[in-house]
Amino acid sequence: MTSDIHPSAVIEDGAQIGEGCRIGPFCHIGPEVTLAPRVVLKSHVVVTGTTTIGEDTEVFPFAVIGEVPQDLKFKGEKTRLEIGARNRIREHVTMNAGTEGGGGVTRVGDDGLFMAGCHVAHDAQVGDRVILVNNCALAGHCVLEDDVIVGGLSGVHQWVRIGRGAIIGAVTMVTNDVIPYGLVQAPRGKLDGLNLVGLKRKGVARSDITALRAAFQMLAQGEGAFQDRAKRLGAETESDYVRHIVDFILGETDRSFLTPG
Repeated sequence: MTSDIHPSAVIEDGAQIGEGCRIGPFCHIGPEVTLAPRVVLKSHVVVTGTTTIGEDTEVFPFAVIGEVPQDLKFKGEKTRLEIGARNRIREHVTMNAGTEGGGGVTRVGDDGLFMAGCHVAHDAQVGDRVILVNNCALAGHCVLEDDVIVGGLSGVHQWVRIGRGAIIGAVTMVTNDVIPYGLVQAPRGKLDGLNLVGLKRKGVARSDITALRAAFQMLAQGEGAFQDRAKRLGAETESDYVRHIVDFILGETDRSFLTPG
């Protein structure tokens, strides 16, 4: 299957274009870019730097993918951006390459939806099936696990981790880590409960949801420090979902946690 490349597109020597790609008018593809099969660049898309885009990903007009980090410490070192398969990257989205100090690579998983105007900064690690709603921004070094949703006009502070299945409400500033399956809202980011709607939509068993509710109550109201409550919870639980929360809390982090209550 041959690729369909508009005559006005600029593809620099060295770029690797997979079979069945469609590259629309006025796109610009740099010499160290690799497009997997069936990638679609609608029009006026810039893909630059050492950037790979996975198969069946669709990029909409005026997105800029793989540009250098917005970090004053960046001195032109060789870094990269890796984007997985089947993502939808909407208009005016920006995704930056990594920095040497952050590991050198920004990663985006599979099956994500990045709505208009979103920003993914240097060294961010974004999982599968993540949704970033219009005009939200991830700062450098953030980690978003699978199935996270970040609401429109929200910001995530550098080094923050957001656990699997968590949801961030619109117009929220997140400055601390968010436990898996957490529900965060309010302008300064308050942990308000669990993402029960998301859990039910995913078909999580009622027994696991019950265990998650009990775990949240223990984390919110149990005795001792937050980390101590998590350790006790880990010793008592038989739920894989609760175990993931415990492992997340006890993992390495540069931030404190948003706590219930």
